[in-house]
This record gives sequence, C-alpha cells and structure tokens, in this order.
Amino acid sequence: MRDFLNEKELNTLNHSCAHVLAQAVKHLWPHAKFWVGPVVEEGFYYDIDLGDDTITDEDLPKIEKEMKKIAKDGKRIVRHEISKEEALEEFKDDEYKVDLINNFEDGTIISTYSQGDFTDLCRGPHVDTVKQCRNFKLIKHSGAYWKGDKNNKVLQRIYGVCFPTKEELEEHLQYLEDAKARDHRKLGRELGIYMIHDLVGRGLPMWMPNGFTVRRLLSDYIMNKELALGYEHVMTPSLGNVKLYKTSGHWDHYKDDMFPAMKMDDEAYVLRPMNCPHHMVMYKQSLHSYRDLPVRIAEIANDFRFEASGALTGLERARAFTQNDSHIFCRPDQIAQEFKSVAELILDVYKDFGFEDYEFRLSLRDPDDTEKYFGNDELWEKSESQLRDVLNEMGVKYYEAKGEAAFYGPKLDVQVKSAIGHDVTLSTIQLDYQLPERFELTYVDENGDKVRPVVIHRAILGSLDRFVAFLLEETKGNFPLWLAPKQVVVLPVNNKYHEEYAKEVVAKLRKAGFRTELDNRDEKLGYRIREAQIHKIPYELVLGNSERDEGTVTYRLHGEQKQTTVSFDEFVSLLNTEVEKKTIRR
Repeated sequence: MRDFLNEKELNTLNHSCAHVLAQAVKHLWPHAKFWVGPVVEEGFYYDIDLGDDTITDEDLPKIEKEMKKIAKDGKRIVRHEISKEEALEEFKDDEYKVDLINNFEDGTIISTYSQGDFTDLCRGPHVDTVKQCRNFKLIKHSGAYWKGDKNNKVLQRIYGVCFPTKEELEEHLQYLEDAKARDHRKLGRELGIYMIHDLVGRGLPMWMPNGFTVRRLLSDYIMNKELALGYEHVMTPSLGNVKLYKTSGHWDHYKDDMFPAMKMDDEAYVLRPMNCPHHMVMYKQSLHSYRDLPVRIAEIANDFRFEASGALTGLERARAFTQNDSHIFCRPDQIAQEFKSVAELILDVYKDFGFEDYEFRLSLRDPDDTEKYFGNDELWEKSESQLRDVLNEMGVKYYEAKGEAAFYGPKLDVQVKSAIGHDVTLSTIQLDYQLPERFELTYVDENGDKVRPVVIHRAILGSLDRFVAFLLEETKGNFPLWLAPKQVVVLPVNNKYHEEYAKEVVAKLRKAGFRTELDNRDEKLGYRIREAQIHKIPYELVLGNSERDEGTVTYRLHGEQKQTTVSFDEFVSLLNTEVEKKTIRR
C-alpha cells in the first residue's frame, strides 16, 4: 500500500483532490458547509454538513461525475493570504470554518486556495491545477461526529484516493479489492469462525464451532511448545480485587481502560485487563532459591479492556480477548539466555506458519528523558546492552526505537507485515524490574540473601483473537491442513449407491483423528463440490462406483481441478505427513 501520509507528492495530490471533492459537493448541494479534509493513511476524506440530507451509495457516482467535470475544466489552484479578520468575513456563513479561524491568534496571516468558483481555507500546499486530480476514486462514506465528539452533530464523511496516473489508481483499486476479500470480519462470518451481536455486547466475540476448533488447536500447539521448554501452565480468575491492581500500579496508570469496578460487600473487583499481577502473587506464594530459577509460568488467559466503541475492529480490537501469556522469573545473570530462548521460540513459531515479512524492534528508553523510567542508569544500560548482544549473536535483523521502551524496562516487539499491508505487533518480550519491587518478590541467592528476581513478560501468539484475524487475512481463510476446522469433506456421487461406503470412509477418517464431514445432501455433485470450495475445506473426497468397489478414494485439493485416486491407507499417510510437516500452500 502506498504511503499517503509520507510520500510528499502523493500527499499534496490527495489534499488537492479533497478540495475538488468539496467543490463538487458544493455544486450539487449549494447549502453544504465544510469542516476539514485531511490526508489520512488510506487517502483523503472531507467532513461535510449537508443539513437534513444524507449521502447514499447512489450519490458517490454523481459526485465523481461532477469532480471529473471540474478536473477536465483545468482551473489553476491559486493561493491567497488574508488576515484573520478578512477570513472571518469571507467565511462568515460557515460556522465550521469560523470555528477553525477562531483558533488562530489575532494578527495571524491565514491562507486560502481558490479554484474557479470555489475557495477553501487551507495551509496547503497544493498542485498547480485541478487537472492533475483527474485519476481519483471515491471509496466510501460514513457519518462522523464533528471534532470526534459524540455530543456534537454527525457530519457526512466521504473518503477517496487520487494518483498521478490511471495505472497507479487501478493498481490501488485492485489492492483494495484484495483487502476487502481478505477482511477477517467478512471471512469470519462466511466461514463460521466467530460472531458479535449487540444483544451480547459490542466488542465481545462469540466463537462458533469452526472458530473454536482453530482456537483449541492454536492453544494446544503453543502450550506443547512451551511444555517442551520447561514452562508450567496455570489458570487464574478473569477478575481481581482492586487492591491487586493498586499494588501492581495498573490502577493508577490504566484504570480508564478497565471495566468499572464491581462492589461486593466491603470489596471491589474488576475484570482483569492483563494477567501479570495474578502471576506475581502465584510466584510469591512459595520460597525460591537461586537454584530454582528460572520459573516460567504460562497461561491461555481471558482478559478484558474497555475499548472505545469507535476503536472496535472485529477480532483485532475487542473488549474481550485471550492472551498466550507468560512470565519468566529469573536471576539477572539469566536474562540473556531466557531472552534468547524466547526469541528462538518466536522464530520457530513463525517458521511453522510461514511468516517471512517481519522485523524485530528493540525498544529502548529515551536517553534525554530518563526520569520517567523505573530503575537506575546502570540497570538500563546493562539490560539494553544484553538484549542488543543477544540479537547480534542470533544474527537477526532488527532496528532500535529510542523512547519506545515501557517505563519498567526495555522490550522487543516483532512487527509483522500483513497480507493487506498493515504493520501488526504479534509477539513481544519485555523486561520488568518494577513489578518484582511492587510485589516484594524475592529469591535466596548463593550468599543466603533475599534479592529481587527479574520478570520477563512474553507473548508469542499475542492475543489469540488478533492472531486468528491475522491468519484469516494472510491465508484468505485457506488454513493449512493441521489448523483447518474441517480437514476433509466426503461427497458420495449418488446417495443411493455410494452413501454407505462414504459413511465407512468418514468413520475411518475420524477414527484416524481427522476432522471429517459427510455431505450427503440431496443436491447435485457439482453444487456440493462448489460448497466445499466456498467453505475452503482442504480435501474433497468424491466417491463413486470404482472407489466403492476397489476400496479407494479420489481426492482433490481446495482450489484445484486435478483429481487423484489412491488407496485409503495412502490417503491417510498423505494427510499425516502434511499435518506433521505443517505444510503451507501459497
């Protein structure tokens, strides 16, 4: 995806096209008034007050037609500089522009841009003529509160994009079509992965049978990886006493993002936004020697955060989600090895899923503003140096981001580029010196003294919900065989003659551990094959006379026309190999 915000020429062109949009709207709705028309990540938009009128899908082609007329006319875009007083007079009939102008200090010189019969308040810059804005497309429209305040009037927001050439525009529109087809919200609905219903609550996903299967498989997958590395799994409650979060410090810094407290008797409880306080209490329950460390506690944990309604985005941003979370309690001399072990686990997992377009971001403290960070200079410098040395030793590509560390310690984030061009943080490793201090955690060192451990927070899959959303968009819902909710669908050619054999095959496949369904509906075979394709089931078995008589199966892979006939045992061996290798088809 092109960078509308940072590509200077593209930014200027799109800002100029926003003015062409406003001019066209003014021609069609002379009473229209305008708020702002900025360039954003996806192109540009303009917020417009149309009084009692509302933009519909049918209006966008009309506006585009008028914009093309304006662009063809080719008027020059001319800059003017006027005083604040002159600006207030010129835009006196538009309360939105008046509001903007009143934000300027008295004596400020304000710029406007004119193109034919339209003048707009703007700091610029703009292209020379509206003719340069001819390669555009209006993408969508929505309502938007004036100034983003829900107490204000709802304005009409129209989004668009503009490119220097027709070819670049067509390429971008194709990208948008692909992104639309990959949208996890669309795929999640079509494939029966999850649903959200207002009666249950916004931002509260409910996992359907197919989605729960994927979640269960992901949970088993990562827990087995963790068990092999010496992690111990726990289960803690999804709420906690307010005192717990006051002890951890989250209450002072994070309570606005938490659900309101529930008061019971003389105590108050909250739905937990994270799991670390619970794990701190668990560690503290026992005495620990330096020989016991590291202690690795892991949990597949349900968490809750009160996200703003406007920020909710399917599984990517929800109010209830599940984290693949862990906290490692270690000695200072173990930091480098534990950090390396987690980083290697991340690489191992990414290899299994075929992730290739990612990079490590080492987040460090701001050396010019050290007071906002917990701990002393020596502690930070040593920790940052250790993490840097580990990454260099591993030979992985990374970049440093000063000022991006958490206040309690440096961290490593893994930024993955999604199939639709989004940067997504999937995995993270964080050092923490503060929580051991706040919870007074200790272990007995080799001298018999009680000293503080270091805590490493780490998430490999991160939020399972966001991970599933990422996988849906990455694969277009074509999960690898080991993760597919339904792995095989069995299709008898004719129920009268082949259903009995189809049922035998289904039973044997299920006994062999494969998620198999029988489609013996009274529909034509071609229709049932298309249905299996739509539901993205990896393998379709078509069983007719020869398969029944010879005890074979004929399979076809999702998305392919080729059919292959093999013995039942050969087919099972094929499936087992593909599951074991976690084969990925591009």
